[in-house]
Amino acid sequence: MAVGPTTRRRQLGADLRRLRERKGLTLEEAGSRVGISKATLSRYETKEGSVKWPAVDALCREYGASDQERQAMVELAKGAKIQGWWRSLADPIPESMNLMLTLEDEVVRQDHYACMYVPGLLQTRAYAEAVHRASEVRCTEQEITHMVDIRMKRQELLARNEPPHIWAVVDEAVVRRAVGGREVMTEQLRHLLDRAQEPHITLQILPFAAGAHAAAVGSFLILGGATPELDVVYVDIIGGGLFMEKPQELARYKLAFEYLRAQALDIDASVALLKRVCEEL
Repeated sequence: MAVGPTTRRRQLGADLRRLRERKGLTLEEAGSRVGISKATLSRYETKEGSVKWPAVDALCREYGASDQERQAMVELAKGAKIQGWWRSLADPIPESMNLMLTLEDEVVRQDHYACMYVPGLLQTRAYAEAVHRASEVRCTEQEITHMVDIRMKRQELLARNEPPHIWAVVDEAVVRRAVGGREVMTEQLRHLLDRAQEPHITLQILPFAAGAHAAAVGSFLILGGATPELDVVYVDIIGGGLFMEKPQELARYKLAFEYLRAQALDIDASVALLKRVCEEL
């Protein structure tokens, strides 16, 4: 999978911090040596905002990086300015979606736990429309159509030559909740059955019989980067979502997902349950 601008930016921040700590310098000491503030260097390392490649070059020289390391990091800094497909859309993207679209466009895997709705990448258009109408009650039809168009566009990443691996643990309540009515839900379940046959998609159902489980607090998504230090957790909240990337936060959600996979039905049993629910509709 091609490395995108946000992955480059986040990798650059991690590398800058690693080199500084290897040199034994504080943020203030390192920044003063190359003429940038402690706050600016902190922003560089925390992977936020733009970064000037000459400053990266100077930092690498100050840290004693090899020529190969320095050149690689300067290229990361330059590549971080490239923008994704959504920046060219005629209608604006809601600010709350910018980071999700950016990260999703570049990850190598996605681990979903869904307790309310089918994960967005696996939704049909009619199902997505029903979800948006229910959750965005003050939106106009034009706004709903725009949001659904974005969701459908996002799904194109599954058709790439090297798509990310999607592992979805879906609560039984999701497949039994008749979103959009009988016809819409039947179409959605059949779509899930078709998607579950694809090699880069793994689908498990967490049955009611599992009882209490490791993620009773709600749905979440682990966006997996090219290396573990680039992983991010996304948690659904009303009006958007919350992103977390601290090591202890990642560890907690990754462990929860491992427990959920263990508590869920295996792949064949999950498909059988989906077929049964589809027939019941």
